[in-house]
Amino acid sequence: MKSIISLIYLAVIILVVSCQSKQNKSTEMAKLDEAPGWAASAIWYQIFVERFRNGNPNNDPTLETMKGALMDPIPASWSVTPWNHNWYEQEAWAKETGLDFYRTIQMRRYGGDLEGVLQKISYLQKLGINAVYFNPLNDSPSLHKYDARSYHHIDVNFGDDRDGDIALMKEEDPANPASWVWTSADKKFVEVIRQLHKAGIKVVLDYSWNHTGPEFWAFQDIIKKGKESPFASWYEIKSFDDPSTSANEWEYDGWLGVKTMPELKKIRATEKKFGYAFEGNMPDEVKSHIFAVCQRWMDPNNDGNPEDGIDGMRLDVAEHVPLGFWRDLRKHVRGINDEFYLVGENWWTKWPDELMDAEPWVKGDVFDAVMHYQWFKPVRCYVNQGDDKINLTEFYDQIDSIYKKYRPGTQDAMMNLVSSHDSERILSALYNTNKYKFHSKPAENPNYRTGQPDATAKQKMNMVLLHQFTFKGAPHIWNGDEMGMWGADDPDNRKPLWWEDIDMKSETPIDPRGGQYQDKPAFDQQQFDYLVSLCHLRKNHTALQKGSYAFIRELASNGIMAYNRETADEKMMVLINAEPNSKTIDVGQVNGYKPVFSTGVEMKEKDLVFSAYSGIVMKKI
Repeated sequence: MKSIISLIYLAVIILVVSCQSKQNKSTEMAKLDEAPGWAASAIWYQIFVERFRNGNPNNDPTLETMKGALMDPIPASWSVTPWNHNWYEQEAWAKETGLDFYRTIQMRRYGGDLEGVLQKISYLQKLGINAVYFNPLNDSPSLHKYDARSYHHIDVNFGDDRDGDIALMKEEDPANPASWVWTSADKKFVEVIRQLHKAGIKVVLDYSWNHTGPEFWAFQDIIKKGKESPFASWYEIKSFDDPSTSANEWEYDGWLGVKTMPELKKIRATEKKFGYAFEGNMPDEVKSHIFAVCQRWMDPNNDGNPEDGIDGMRLDVAEHVPLGFWRDLRKHVRGINDEFYLVGENWWTKWPDELMDAEPWVKGDVFDAVMHYQWFKPVRCYVNQGDDKINLTEFYDQIDSIYKKYRPGTQDAMMNLVSSHDSERILSALYNTNKYKFHSKPAENPNYRTGQPDATAKQKMNMVLLHQFTFKGAPHIWNGDEMGMWGADDPDNRKPLWWEDIDMKSETPIDPRGGQYQDKPAFDQQQFDYLVSLCHLRKNHTALQKGSYAFIRELASNGIMAYNRETADEKMMVLINAEPNSKTIDVGQVNGYKPVFSTGVEMKEKDLVFSAYSGIVMKKI
């Protein structure tokens, strides 16, 4: 059976490549090592669908669709949580468990779906973004979807016919791409792609090719058949159960030891070392299945024209997957669409002090970019002056040492993010002084402030956003940051979004300084408008998208972060006071430039006066 399945996979891949060779003759090896032309101009918006908007309550999660999501049992009385629920209040069903808030919140669901995304495309247009990065949409029992039940189907709770989709999926052979059906959720996502493209917005989809969930169809087959399963070689299995004994010998590797995320098999040519690139590949049958999934979403109608498909992928825990697989994936997807964008998650070598060197993954044969935490960590360390503080000169040195390893096109394509589903929201990150991504939530740090940040934190945030939108690399917005949302690290960063038409109930977190307090979440129109202005600023100046950068170090003595962004046709200067005291520089230092954007800076006859956490963008006349 296994050989037959492999032949089917191979036939599908040959057919795919044949179709694309007819439609995509412009693809040349010379382009393979370059980032897509659109990447430098991208303004990213990351959507976590389960918490984005509930557009269709009829498809909400059920206990059945959540099976296998958690190690903790979910009570029979469980129900979907109202969107406006007090984030810190346990539901009646949660209290039944006797578990604490941070255990039961992982059971919580709000019912966000793709209909909710469709309803808010005009909102995204108004904001000014032009690229969306979706957290995983693949069918999965969890809220985060990194534990796939199926790679090739969209989650049944994200479409319009949950029960019908479940029944339809049972009719196919998931091992045979030729038999794959199109569920309502699948079709809904194709419509989302179409509508986003119509609005001028690129679509990037998140996948974890390192692991699946235990409910994944191939893993379930192994559980039933043991070593006789045709998929027994797909996973990192240590031992199969011996039915002749009373003991359970079944043992397998889960990602970082997490059993709800069993690891797919790796063929290692070199030793795997945490936080570093390693050579090797994945079994052909696993790789063929993954390539067929790529084809499905890159060209849904399979006509050889990828315009109806996704424009890129974000690749989860990329350092856990061998470089040989990533190289093969790059060749495969670029054979379908030569403008396809690949961005890796390459984060820690030694948490919480040493970030990965991204260079091995962005030479041109693997990814176009990484989620650029490497840029943000020095930014936060300098701005926050907390437990891991650095001065301005150290900031310059660290940033230069990072960027000099990248080619210019790679620098432009980097996804520069200040927060995400995996970190504190930027507003809370600048309200607390913990080390970056360390003791960044109450469960780890009883002194972490989870409430509404103060005005100073907001000033800091807007100053950091100004730097983000004017520096080298494509800026990224984590959904909700533009609304003024706050939140500690996971799970507090994954609150349902505070839409204007929803009256959110007050939050009642425990104050680390004693007692309990209330904060009223609400959409912050002023913050939204500020992000709109930054999107317009970046779009209107090519130098801010593709220009070279150079720090103006002579202004460091004044405490002013300063840099030029320059193309052949345009030269911009950015001046930022990232410190709590006001500063003044001689206006003569900006002769020949005119202001195009300012926040907290006053231009007088002889002086340029910077209030705390302020900045100005100027263009050479």
